[in-house]
Amino acid sequence: MAGTMLIYSALLQIPGMDSPDTTVGEQIQFAWDEMGFMRWPLVICLGIGILVIIWKFFDLLLQSMRTKSILSGVNELLSEHQVEEAMDICRDSDSPAANILFAGLERRSEGADRVMKAIENQGLLELSRLERGLVVLATLTNIAPLLGFLGTVIGMIIAFQAIEVAGEVEATLVAGGIKVALLTTATGLGIAIPVSIAHNYFVSTIDSLVIDMEESAQKMMDTLHAIAAKQA
Repeated sequence: MAGTMLIYSALLQIPGMDSPDTTVGEQIQFAWDEMGFMRWPLVICLGIGILVIIWKFFDLLLQSMRTKSILSGVNELLSEHQVEEAMDICRDSDSPAANILFAGLERRSEGADRVMKAIENQGLLELSRLERGLVVLATLTNIAPLLGFLGTVIGMIIAFQAIEVAGEVEATLVAGGIKVALLTTATGLGIAIPVSIAHNYFVSTIDSLVIDMEESAQKMMDTLHAIAAKQA
């Protein structure tokens, strides 16, 4: 509804379009009433989008802080070749970075290939966990505008049926029907745009975390090679 009112308010600034003598609340109520039954699927999309965005924001914020803390401690210990201590830190944490590094350190005696395979497998699991909820946002980005367009098509059909019943074409009847029909499209786009922005932001945040974990895994491999060379 907020997206609808923003677009509706922008249209009112076009020269020749008079602003209605109503309050914002009355305009919202008018839009709500005129969208018909299509308002409910759109409201459901809006509610799901808000809940997922809030949950994902705090989830990634927590994962980012835990990852940076773990990587800082583990990198410092590995630089001093304290592998056992680094494993203890990773074992006590449930962050994605800790799980990936622990999977590699646990197989350090099995060779570099086994270590890399363990890191890759665990990395895929952690990436899927980080991306939880993103498919919902991506779906809403596609579904919300489609629901809006569907509401517009239904509104246009109703408007043309009214014209057919009236037996004549009146400008006010056609314009009013089209305006009401387009409210659902505006609402669908108003929902899809912020959801799409949030989705892209979360994808960027996850990519940043993945890069940090890859760099830390590479440092771990270099440390293990150095320890193996020293022992040899």
